[in-house]
Amino acid sequence: MRFRDRMDAGRLLARRLESLRGQDVVVLGLPRGGVPVAAEAARALGAPLDVIVVRKVGVPFQPELAMAAVGEGGVVVVNDRVVGLARVEPEDLERAERRERAELQSRVRTLRGNRRRIPLTGRTVVVVDDGIATGSTARAACAVARALGAARIVFAAPVCAREAARQLAADVDELICLETPRDFRAVGQFYVDFRPTEDAEVIELLERVARSTATAPGSGAAGRMSQAPE
Repeated sequence: MRFRDRMDAGRLLARRLESLRGQDVVVLGLPRGGVPVAAEAARALGAPLDVIVVRKVGVPFQPELAMAAVGEGGVVVVNDRVVGLARVEPEDLERAERRERAELQSRVRTLRGNRRRIPLTGRTVVVVDDGIATGSTARAACAVARALGAARIVFAAPVCAREAARQLAADVDELICLETPRDFRAVGQFYVDFRPTEDAEVIELLERVARSTATAPGSGAAGRMSQAPE
């Protein structure tokens, strides 16, 4: 299967999420490419949409190897096994966390502006990306969502590499992938239009879905919750 673009993928993915309609759901898009997909899912479910911004914290001498992840609300998820095997000193871990947290806060300010983070405590959280290649960012996002109080985590993506999907399935309550092709080289090969998603598009989608959710019938409670601090 090839998707026309991220919106097309999001509409198809939303059909697989239909059973969640009417539940206390929050949809979180992974910036930036996951947000257009997530926006279609949120609209179909009548659910609030937010971003989940995470930063992987790499081992000092091997930055691509994640030893922790940081998220909003002061959340830090540490992979003790990697820290131990890499013999990372506590001060080095703390220094790397501070650096990534500063970048995270900058990204949050850019994408969300003055809007408050939607509370996740006790809710079903659907984390959405436009595809999964290695799954490392997806796993970090789900760990952060769990630490922020999510009662149930569903990860949804139009296409996933098979090994990444197998690993991610162990970290979530439900994994939904429309395609897990054997011949997976890159997420972009499954899209006709895979142009980069810009920050301005993410911001516009968040605002548009917030407006539609706030004005939808029966959305008053959800709308108020989306403005409440956690």
